[in-house]
Amino acid sequence: MDVVVNWDKVLMAFAAALALGVSAIATAWVQSRIGASGAGALAEKPELTATIIILLAIPETIVILGFVIAAMILLQG
Repeated sequence: MDVVVNWDKVLMAFAAALALGVSAIATAWVQSRIGASGAGALAEKPELTATIIILLAIPETIVILGFVIAAMILLQG
C-alpha cells in the first residue's frame, strides 16, 4: 500500500501551527514580565490597578494576530 503525502498541506499546517505557537509563547513571556513588575507596582501604588490590567491585556492582541495569520494560512490552500 502506497501512502501519498501532500507536502503542500503538511507545510501549510506546520506554518499555521508555528504562527500560533510562537505568538502564544511570546505573549506568555511578555505577560509574565508585566505581571511580575505589575505586582511590585501595585504593592507601592494601589491606584495603578487599571493601568496594570490594561498593560496585561495589550499583549493578548499578539495571540489574536497569530490566530488570524494561522487562519489565513490554512484558508489559503
